[in-house]
Amino acid sequence: MLRTQELGQTLNKAEHNRRLQSRIPARSRGAIEFKHANISAVLMEVYDAPQLRGYLPRFNYQSDLVIPVGRALAADRVLDEAALRNVQSAVETPLLDSYDAFVVDVPLRATRKLREPRKDWSTVVPIKRDYLQREAANRSLGLAGEALVLEYEARRLHALGARGLADRVEHVSQTRGDGLGHDILSFETDGRERYIEVKTTAYLAETPFFISPNEAAFSDTHAEQFHLYRVFDFRQSPRMFVLPGAVGTHWRLDPVSFRATLLAHRAASQSNRSRLLIPIALFVML
Repeated sequence: MLRTQELGQTLNKAEHNRRLQSRIPARSRGAIEFKHANISAVLMEVYDAPQLRGYLPRFNYQSDLVIPVGRALAADRVLDEAALRNVQSAVETPLLDSYDAFVVDVPLRATRKLREPRKDWSTVVPIKRDYLQREAANRSLGLAGEALVLEYEARRLHALGARGLADRVEHVSQTRGDGLGHDILSFETDGRERYIEVKTTAYLAETPFFISPNEAAFSDTHAEQFHLYRVFDFRQSPRMFVLPGAVGTHWRLDPVSFRATLLAHRAASQSNRSRLLIPIALFVML
């Protein structure tokens, strides 16, 4: 099913469900739908892989589902090649005639408390796919999303009568450097600055993203002016939702990698403190 999705082919969900019911008659249509939602959650949370379209992730999955999903991923080279091609290929900024349907409501979080920690499956999973991290490294996608938001912000201010401010919207990650903690400088209609960080994915709204400690810290210190613009479904039907304030208020932040720096130590010492571990990336889940 995921292979069909990543190859860009159309899947008839109803027919797929009927075929599965004929193979496992003890399972109802609803039970099969629910299991696919569990698989979506495993794909997204354990394997950093895209979720199944049409199946909102449900995170109350049983642990014995994790290994079979991983084995299926490992065995499917066609899926792997298609997914890698999708997350790494270049994109162009789409031209939207109207932004009326561009901004949508924040998606509801399904079946898990926001603060519940992410379980560490690293010691038991047979395979690790880093599709989401590879997508995050796709600079073409990131710039295209930022360009789309840049145009949206100018139109938003223009429509609100703040034409002078619309002309001052700035792509600061390009004009001033990418270490500021935000991508776009925009404004409120009264002239107050709005700091916008754009995170773009070709996948669905619930897809986690990566954020640097600097970006997270900036959102904390500038919470009243900071806005996270989550652009999603970029290749098919670009939309976004907006959450203001500190990132940690709305997303759970999980450290996923560290930079290790050797500390001063004696040659004969086997001290456990021979490394300094500094978080360099945070995995963000809504």
